[in-house]
Amino acid sequence: MRLKNYLFDKTLRRLATSLALAAGAAICVIPSAHAQKRPGPDASADDVFIALRAAAASDNGALAQELAARLGSYDLVSYVDYYRLKPRVRDYSASEQEVRDFLTRYDGQAIVDRLRNDWLLALGKTGNWALFDEQYPKFVLDDDTQVKCFALNSRALKGANVADEARALLVNPKDYGQGCSDLIATLAQNGQFSQADVWFQIRQAAENGNTTVARRAAVLVDNGVATVPQVMDKPTLMLAKGPGEGAANHQLYIIALGRIAKSNPAQAATYLNGAARQMTSQEVALGWAQIALAASYKLAPEAADYWRKTLDAPLSQDAMQWKVRMALRAGDWKTVRGTIAGMPVALRNDITWVYWLGRALREDGQNDAARRLFESISGNFSFYGQLALEELGQKITVPPGPTPPGAGEIAVYSQNAGFKRSLRFYQLNLRFEAIREWNWELRKMTDRQLLAAAEYARQSDVLDRMVNTSDRTRAEFDFTQRFPAPHLPEMNAATRPLGMENAWVYGLIRQESRFIKSARSHVGASGLMQLMPATAKFVAKKIGMTEFTADQVNDINTNLLLGTSYLDMVLNNMNGSETLATAGYNAGPGRPRTWRATLPRTVEGAIFAEMIPFNETRGYVKNVMSNATYYAAMFENRPQSLKQRMGNIAPNADAATDLP
Repeated sequence: MRLKNYLFDKTLRRLATSLALAAGAAICVIPSAHAQKRPGPDASADDVFIALRAAAASDNGALAQELAARLGSYDLVSYVDYYRLKPRVRDYSASEQEVRDFLTRYDGQAIVDRLRNDWLLALGKTGNWALFDEQYPKFVLDDDTQVKCFALNSRALKGANVADEARALLVNPKDYGQGCSDLIATLAQNGQFSQADVWFQIRQAAENGNTTVARRAAVLVDNGVATVPQVMDKPTLMLAKGPGEGAANHQLYIIALGRIAKSNPAQAATYLNGAARQMTSQEVALGWAQIALAASYKLAPEAADYWRKTLDAPLSQDAMQWKVRMALRAGDWKTVRGTIAGMPVALRNDITWVYWLGRALREDGQNDAARRLFESISGNFSFYGQLALEELGQKITVPPGPTPPGAGEIAVYSQNAGFKRSLRFYQLNLRFEAIREWNWELRKMTDRQLLAAAEYARQSDVLDRMVNTSDRTRAEFDFTQRFPAPHLPEMNAATRPLGMENAWVYGLIRQESRFIKSARSHVGASGLMQLMPATAKFVAKKIGMTEFTADQVNDINTNLLLGTSYLDMVLNNMNGSETLATAGYNAGPGRPRTWRATLPRTVEGAIFAEMIPFNETRGYVKNVMSNATYYAAMFENRPQSLKQRMGNIAPNADAATDLP
């Protein structure tokens, strides 16, 4: 190691920052006060507040101070003060006393935990470990990976061995930030991380496309004929040279294989086959792991064969999961079982892999062990909980409802200050803050309190909070709250002419918008069924709505009519498969056709859902189909089968659809 005898934490931080800047890392640029739009003198207080929020988000401290001064009597005073202070915490100009005064003034509010999160990041970045260690135990949600990295770094700098905790935490480079790069550096410097550990982090960052993390970690390993940044930028040059001699060059070659495999796995395989004799068996296995992961993202037919060549190579958690998915697709239950058994405990205990391990054990004849796994998750009201229930020979039903909360139980929450702030944020269409304030109040509630709070949300017409709140109960379950069916007359008017099942449409809406009528996604999708403008226009023309205008998309009747009509078009294009149509509604109709065409055999719908290469769409399909099954159980008042609803998906290379 080259990092021996200098003030490591300060020097390396400067080096990492310079590397990030040289690499064009995503640095937040602070706009000048003149660059941002100021509300005019006649602007409403709400408009000034929203502008203040934007100024704080862009770290424009001067403008934030100016706008906050215009809101002296505003009802969301704690947020005015937060937005005034936040940029100064982030640029380290806020004094310790200013921050402490805020934390004391608004003690107990959600915004205090938010500011403490900001402060902990600033304290970690400046190495103020005494203050950091004082404040970290008070961080209630503790939901920031970078803060967790800073906390481990603080302990490591004091001599604690945190290597195992760090390995368990450092699994998703997109969440790292400076805190996690500093942690990797500290552990490499004090010997808790070996060169193999650091190379693992570099490979994992390269897999995730996080060049900043890879570049920062690269200063911790021995040099080869090229640098990590050079290999990531121009992998073909490294591959043309061959692996050469020495462990560092071989690791660089493996990274280059992964980079090329993202666009051409077969070409990467050709390179590795030619270079294998110059590398150790484990290095070759690591090379195959890079290629196999890239091939899996593309659902390439060769992926399963590539995975078989990885032997016992150390894999990232993403790679482990894709190895299982490709084995499921191929019907290789032995690999499914072995790979899940080798996962870290936290990942192995995820309900997804508990279910598939149970299936693999059953395929191996270990019925008792499989049953125990299915029983452990069958009480979970989710996709894999439902499938586990069916593996136990039962169907999906709706549990009996609790005694409804009384008017007095519900009325309590109309006086709850956090709920009041939440509803105020809903009025401002600031859903992020609204959700944070609402959820903060739920943390210590009993089931009865949660049911009453959910009913208060229903009465306040914020159905997404009703669903979310009721979803948290542990022993009493009100499925009329968890799976509401508002606007039923309008829904019937839209679905009956199409012969479409209400349960499926409600299942989709529950996932899309949580019944927020004015919901708008970051990409511009609108309304209950989250229609994109181009899609709404296309469908309106197809069904003969000659007077359609874009502003109609949030009208309940219009949104349901256009949404169900489009869903029906997608369903017909998918030969009546709800599983494929659900995927098409989220990802576009052409993609499920492409994914289906790669299948080597007919697979059950759950396997198809699990191998969807888009994380969002994979979760979306599972949730919508799970929702629809519960809605059907409620509407039809009889047990349902999720497996039957999912069906089987056969290979099919149908022509591309013309739907948007």
